[in-house]
Amino acid sequence: MNLTTKQKQYLKGLAHNLKPVVLLGANGLTEGVLAEIDNALSHHELIKVKVPTTDREVKLAIVDAIVRETGAVNVQLIGHNAVLYRQSEEMKIALPKAR
Repeated sequence: MNLTTKQKQYLKGLAHNLKPVVLLGANGLTEGVLAEIDNALSHHELIKVKVPTTDREVKLAIVDAIVRETGAVNVQLIGHNAVLYRQSEEMKIALPKAR
């Protein structure tokens, strides 16, 4: 799923007040963490995931792996938080129309 700039800005605005629902621990990205992220995306559509590492390359690799495994879209990566979006069947979030 590709999002337009306008749609990403809209989702960033919605995500601003969200707290991270998944926190990666010392074990990093495990099957259990991926399952929890997948479950949270199915329930909320828009979530924040906290990736507590100072190495930018590692952080990007983790977020890319999450996006690849869950089918989500990386809306924003700011600090230690990644904002992820995946539309569910209920379509809880109405995105602006793509032009």
